[in-house]
Amino acid sequence: MERAAADGHDHGRDGGGRLGLAGPVILLGLLVAVAVAGRLTGDALDGPRIGAFATVFVSIVVQALPFLVLGVLLSAAIVAFVPRELASRALPRNRALAVPVAGVAGMALPGCECASVPVANGLMRKGVAPAAALTFLLAAPAVNPIVLAATWVAFPGRPEMTLGRLVASLGAAVAVGWLWTLLGRSEWIRLPGAHADEDESRWLVFRRGVSHDFLHAGGYLVVGGLLSAVINVVLPPSWVDSLAEQALIGVLVLALLAIVMCICSEADAFVAASFTQFSPTAQLAFMVVGPMVDLKLIAMQVGTFGRAFAVRFVPVVLVAALLASVLVGWALL
Repeated sequence: MERAAADGHDHGRDGGGRLGLAGPVILLGLLVAVAVAGRLTGDALDGPRIGAFATVFVSIVVQALPFLVLGVLLSAAIVAFVPRELASRALPRNRALAVPVAGVAGMALPGCECASVPVANGLMRKGVAPAAALTFLLAAPAVNPIVLAATWVAFPGRPEMTLGRLVASLGAAVAVGWLWTLLGRSEWIRLPGAHADEDESRWLVFRRGVSHDFLHAGGYLVVGGLLSAVINVVLPPSWVDSLAEQALIGVLVLALLAIVMCICSEADAFVAASFTQFSPTAQLAFMVVGPMVDLKLIAMQVGTFGRAFAVRFVPVVLVAALLASVLVGWALL
């Protein structure tokens, strides 16, 4: 599992890790510069749209950043220091029972979907059934405590949104895991590479994880915040309202945005909450679909498990996430 984590972080290094160390500093500088520029621009032009754009963007980033930092630190610590055999020993031998247990165990990985792919790969290497490992992959980014706490904060006074996210995400993950137990084939999954050197410093793995995950997840947060601000401010309200008024279309639109925007699961609740024109069910779909199916996650799955896996897995996950969102939204929201 360590090699999977290290391999996933290699492109965050350059010449002994100098780029990896500089990444978080560059990102923080970018966030500060954008926030200050937005404030100065809003004051200078005194335009309602520009001021609203800056307000929406800065509020999303500022609210989400503490959860992002905490999640990245905890995720890197788990990948670096938790023994690889722990999850394998904890799961039941019965594969059907192991699936829901693996889904609940996703609460033990407080990180985003960037960390879930290499961890799931490591679990399969250690003998965990693919169905259980894939359930863990889907559930971990959506039902861990950091994500649920962020959802609670993003939707004040609306605890049903946090409960809905937990139930819909866990239900979709378990459903996919059971389906893979029945129909999945081992030849569809490619398990590449060799294990890392067991003598490699755990602190080095931890540092690589923090620098890579924070830089990439933070970058996606900035992009997502910008796109959310554009949608809320720049697009004509009549366009957004016409889509939001149609319940099913609204769900599909926000699900598509979640796939394209690629926002870290620790921050997506704040973006979802900003889509006030859309129904709670559509907002829920945004938070359920994103951590399970987005462009960066699909790319990671293709690179780790192969194209034959992704072309079968992704459509099934998308349908399961949409159905779970609609059913839970209808029942709870």
